[in-house]
Amino acid sequence: MPEDYHFFSSPHGRSFPTTQWSLVLAAGGSRNSESRHALDVLCRLYWPPVYSFVRSSGHDAQAALDLTQGFFARLLEKGDLKQADRARGRFRSFLLASVKHFVANEWDRSRARRRGGGKTFVSLDIEGAEAKYGLSLALPQTPETIYEKQWALALLDHALNRLEGEMARSKHARHFPRLKPFLTAEGGDASYRDLARELGSSEPSIKVVIHRLRRRFGALLREEVARTLDAPSPADVDDEIRYLFSVTGS
Repeated sequence: MPEDYHFFSSPHGRSFPTTQWSLVLAAGGSRNSESRHALDVLCRLYWPPVYSFVRSSGHDAQAALDLTQGFFARLLEKGDLKQADRARGRFRSFLLASVKHFVANEWDRSRARRRGGGKTFVSLDIEGAEAKYGLSLALPQTPETIYEKQWALALLDHALNRLEGEMARSKHARHFPRLKPFLTAEGGDASYRDLARELGSSEPSIKVVIHRLRRRFGALLREEVARTLDAPSPADVDDEIRYLFSVTGS
């Protein structure tokens, strides 16, 4: 591993990307291919916290899966996304209110299955969702707290996946699995020495690499959080990140 080990160009722009509200508007516009694609994106990003909320509201795994599918199907088929209130600012608040209303009115899972019409927008990782849901039960928590914790973890996962995608386009992609654990946890000097020895580098070089990766990961996470807010300022993003870390216990 050379001393000038670079994975990516550092971002220089200060503006935040288009928020998820653009997806909301597209998904709620009409029942066409663009609308379905937008809903598919929303579902892939946010079904884990929706599933966790439904699961922790008293439904078993299969019922929670059916209700989650039915919920996203209804968002498209009934045009519920047209009612999204951007003035709320936080997409997670809108989605939580929507799923609460849906579960309260669609508690019968057979009705939820019919609502979904037997269609699957995405392949839901039920085992992965159950594993994450199980971790949420370590301490007594409300369904709302579990939802927000899983929301935060979903954003972290998506930022990590984007970073891994950037790494995949570099010749150093093979090192990412070994570097990834250092992005969310501090490593001691012994850990850095061991990693440097394993990758054939020096300890100072490894520390520089991890610092760059953390900085890029932080920028990607800010982007993911900014997407869920309407016209966010940097201070808004800071506040949201602090809140999400507080609910994860980080």
